[in-house]
Amino acid sequence: MAPFVPRTRAATTLRMKQIVLDNQSRMIRRFRAKLETERRESAATKEGLETKAEDTIQEQHLIIKALVEEKASLLQTIQGLQEVNGAPAPFDDEWEEEPEGDPEEEGLEDIPIGEGEIVDE
Repeated sequence: MAPFVPRTRAATTLRMKQIVLDNQSRMIRRFRAKLETERRESAATKEGLETKAEDTIQEQHLIIKALVEEKASLLQTIQGLQEVNGAPAPFDDEWEEEPEGDPEEEGLEDIPIGEGEIVDE
């Protein structure tokens, strides 16, 4: 049998504090390990998202290129049809915008101001 060692209140308090510190140290190690795992997973997720974004951008560029080529082909077809049908002017790829007129010139008349009316100018 082990020899009986009387424990004093101070020794018991120290032992309890040591147990608490040991538990906290274990928790800190677990949290650090968990944090490192989360960082690795986050980095892997970020890398995956960046790769996916790059792939999407490349796909969009290919789609745009195909659409531009299709547009050019359609324009050639339209111009060919216009020539065959004797259209007056070939189709050009630019929009004609109507010139913006002065709103005062578009049918607004000068309204005579009667006497005694307030005029804000």
